[in-house]
Parts: sequence; structure tokens; C-alpha cells
Amino acid sequence: MTLGIPPLTRRQQRVPDRRPAWEEPPGPVGNATKAVVIAVIVAVMVLPFLVVLSTSLASREEITAAGGFVLFPTEPTLEAYRTILSGGLITRAVLVSVGITAVGTSLSLLTTITLAYALSKPGVPGRKPVLLLVLFTLLFAPGMIPMYIVVKELGLLDSYWALILPGLVNAFNLVVMRAFFMNIPEELYQAARIDGAGDWRILTRIVLPLSKGVVAVVGLFYAVTYWNAFFNAMLYLNDSGKWPVQLILRTYVVQNKQLTGDALGVTNMPPQQAISMAVVMIALLPILALYPFLQKYFTKGVLTGAIKG
Repeated sequence: MTLGIPPLTRRQQRVPDRRPAWEEPPGPVGNATKAVVIAVIVAVMVLPFLVVLSTSLASREEITAAGGFVLFPTEPTLEAYRTILSGGLITRAVLVSVGITAVGTSLSLLTTITLAYALSKPGVPGRKPVLLLVLFTLLFAPGMIPMYIVVKELGLLDSYWALILPGLVNAFNLVVMRAFFMNIPEELYQAARIDGAGDWRILTRIVLPLSKGVVAVVGLFYAVTYWNAFFNAMLYLNDSGKWPVQLILRTYVVQNKQLTGDALGVTNMPPQQAISMAVVMIALLPILALYPFLQKYFTKGVLTGAIKG
């Protein structure tokens, strides 16, 4: 008894075509090549970091014998770190950088979140002109001289606010956060308004808990920007006692200017090379340590953006 199904044609009876070569799983040679490439990349990235760390822990004799840089110190010591953190110039610079990063990141996040939320809601007065102004700054950045004149006329020269206010809102971060807010289902907003919630309560109770990922990423971007900034400090700060650690790093490490015992507040100076490498490590570690704690929010933010109404 037949079911009325026509017989397969020759074309339909053919064996399905094999996948393209680039879709095939790699063989032993491919896996070995990948392993070698990854090992080389890791070595190129880790080896300079290891040299800097080892040199900062090395003794005077080891640095002299190695000619400047030490890869594996036999007698590691923390004398360089004790010296630069004993209350002198670098200790003050680290505290300045920490304060600027904490205050600047907090204010930037507050401003960016509130502005992005307002620009993501239709019907807000002046929404389109403000959005066009934000997009305009992505295409045409202000020059150094106009920025200096603005900072000077506002009376911000030689003030920490000169390092925070000019970069308070980053247009790219604002656009990213606005796009994320626009992807949140409208049904959540409507349900909250039915329950009598206003915009501020919706933002704090609904939007921000769903936006931990994007807030963490944008906050990290702001923190890295504030922590690594040295050019604005070089332009706007005349008092060396107000310099952040990155400007200290540029002046005494990149330009190879000697750090004296008077500047560090000590009498017995460790090797200059160990001092310089310790400054590099102190300038590098705080931001580097943030990434593992914020990594979980990156994936969560991506999954949250996939919610559909």
C-alpha cells in the first residue's frame, strides 16, 4: 500500500555536500598551531609585566648585575614599595588619583544614567536637540586651546575640578547606555506606571537593577579614563603637589627624571630602577584588579539586553 509519496529524484538521493573547509574542525596540526600562537601572545603580554614586577622587587646588587632589569630576583624585597608609600610625593599622588577616580566616576555615572534615561523616553521636551548635540560632539571634538580657555574662564585652573568636569559625560558611553535603556520592554514601564510609580522610582527600582551589566561596563570605562588621565593634569595643574600618579609616572619614569629622597620623604633610597618599576606597578594594579570583579556583569548585561516583551 502506497501513501502517495513520490519517489526521490536522483538529485534528492545524492549525498549532502560536505561543509566548507573553513568550517571543518581543526586537525592535530591546526590545534598545535593555535596553541603556539596563543602561547606567543601570552608570552608577549606577560613577559614585560613580569620584568617590571621582578625589577621592582629586586635588590640593588641584582639590578646592577643584570644591567637594569631583572627577570627572576633571588632575594625579593619590598623596600621600593615601602619607600614610595612612606608619605612622600608618590603617596600623595596615589591619593589624588584615587579621589579623582572615585568622585569623577560617581558623578559621570550619575549624569550619564539620568541623561540617557531621559533621552531614551519619547515625549521628553528638548529630547531631539539634546541628542543631536551629543551626536555632534562625537563628530567634532573641541580643540585643546578652546578647552583651556573655557577652563581658565571658569576659574578651574590648578583645581581638581579641571580634571573632572571637562570629561564628565562621554558621548559614546551615553549613546551606549541610551540604546540599552531603549531595549528594555515597554511593558515594564507601563506596569510600573499603573502601580503609581514615577520616573525616578522606575529608574531606581526597575531600570538600574536590569542594567547592572551596562552600568558596570560604562563605570569601568569612566574609571579607566580618570585613572589614566595625565594630559589634563599637565595642562591645568601648576602645583606639582596636586599631580595624580599618572603624571608622576610620565615625569619620573617615561622622561627618566630622577626621584630624590627629599621628594619621597626618605633618607635611604633604594635603586632608582626599582623605584621607577614600583611606580609603574602602583599605577597599573588598581584598574587591573577591577576586571575580575566586573566580568560577571558583562555577560549578565548582554543577556538582559535580549529580553523581549
